[in-house]
Amino acid sequence: MSIRVQSGQARGRRIKALPTGPDVRPILARIRKSLFDILRPRLAGARFLDLFAGTGTVGIEALSNGAARAVFVDANRHSCRMVETNLAALGLSDRSKVIQSDATRLAVLASEGPFDLVFLGPPYKDDRRRPLALTVPALRALDEAKATTPEAWVIGQHHKKEPLAGLPAGWEIFRENRYGDSVLTFFRRIPA
Repeated sequence: MSIRVQSGQARGRRIKALPTGPDVRPILARIRKSLFDILRPRLAGARFLDLFAGTGTVGIEALSNGAARAVFVDANRHSCRMVETNLAALGLSDRSKVIQSDATRLAVLASEGPFDLVFLGPPYKDDRRRPLALTVPALRALDEAKATTPEAWVIGQHHKKEPLAGLPAGWEIFRENRYGDSVLTFFRRIPA
């Protein structure tokens, strides 16, 4: 399976993707296009974090559109190898780093951040098809790790039924875009 980079310097180039399943669910092209239409003005020179990176398409798209650096975090070693392969094929390895780690345990990011933009793409369900709710725990982990700049945006892609209660103190939802069963929710620190 392959996915095409939609915009920026690598536009039209194909990247390899692992077979889809409960652990790997690449972002749909129309959602990715909408996301980058929103993010494009903030990408030039940004430090980008792709959590639950999966195939790495979101972080690669960010690099293609001018992000200065991207860090990819995924617990699956096969996903991490696929992201490294894609970055090398596109000539983006020098502006990126791939870390194999649980995306809710982020002490590994201490020397990598802080990040201006973060994308969370956790799986919606576990291998037994039970719903997961990882967006808020990942946001809490980012907050505890002090992994974001004060002006950072964190964007979570999640199922429309996922509860988003219990945000870390000082954070708010400022935008939501719905695409069928998927939602992009935009978080930021509450302005002082």
